[in-house]
Amino acid sequence: MLRYVIKRLIYMVPTLFGISVIAFLIIQLPPGDYLTSMIASMTDSGQAVDPAQVARLREIYGFDDPFYVQYWKWMSGILLRGDFGYSFEWNRPVSELIWERMGSTLAISIASLLFVWAVALPIGIYSAVRRHSIGDHVFTFLGFIGLAIPNFILALTLMYLTYRYLGQSVGGLFSPEYTGAPWSWGKFVDFLSHLWIPVIIIGTSGTAALIRIMRANLSDELNKPYVITARAKGLPSHRVILKYPVRIALNPFVSAIGWVLPELISGVTITAIVLNLPTAGPLLLRSLVSQDMYLAGSFILLMGVLTLIGMLISDLLLALLDPRIRFH
Repeated sequence: MLRYVIKRLIYMVPTLFGISVIAFLIIQLPPGDYLTSMIASMTDSGQAVDPAQVARLREIYGFDDPFYVQYWKWMSGILLRGDFGYSFEWNRPVSELIWERMGSTLAISIASLLFVWAVALPIGIYSAVRRHSIGDHVFTFLGFIGLAIPNFILALTLMYLTYRYLGQSVGGLFSPEYTGAPWSWGKFVDFLSHLWIPVIIIGTSGTAALIRIMRANLSDELNKPYVITARAKGLPSHRVILKYPVRIALNPFVSAIGWVLPELISGVTITAIVLNLPTAGPLLLRSLVSQDMYLAGSFILLMGVLTLIGMLISDLLLALLDPRIRFH
């Protein structure tokens, strides 16, 4: 196992290099740069633009340098000093902007993941064991609704209902009196009172999808000869189901880790904007629109790193969970 992990880590190096080059190149493909976007915005608002000032800024930030020179400045800063560059729009180091958003992003994503697993696993098992029962049909109907309704529509609906009938404003993660305040027990309770809505909204579509996957996989396993043989030997039904069929049917849950980690950054961006959540998704979208290349490039590079880490964790857990899988 250790040899396999080391080999995978070695393979990650050229993969990350390719991701960084492609990401930096794609960001620079649209015509213009951050200064171009800023000048267009100033012109639209009627502000005067000083050509000499623009030329000086282009020289300072190196916008006129060749692609490979700009890439080397960015990548050498990351590798040698841990410096991800400077955000032109926010006028702050990129690392500060990223890490201050990761706390709330991580809290929401982990809570949503736990919600998805806690709901989808028992319902998926029930639907597979009690196929075509009334409960199975009800959960199937609710699952299709969860897949059909866009998250941002569900967000707007819950925001209206909670404000209309509960008198609670659910925008953001804190009430106005706790925004910017130091952490305390009151702020933590207020955080939990705001957290449940984004967790339910973000987890709805994932829950519905995993219920269908769990139901299909477990239904297939329950018809395998080893299950029929175990039942013929008189083993209790719950033991027959939980010991091997459920364990093998859990593969989709474990393999989901590969895409869950990058979803910490890029997932449910529209929902985060609607709910005014201080997560990484809206910041990534804004950096792409404004062509803030170092901020956008750092986000995309971080997503690539999280994807590779997630896939490695997923493969290791799958091998431990399913005896049919071996390390090579």
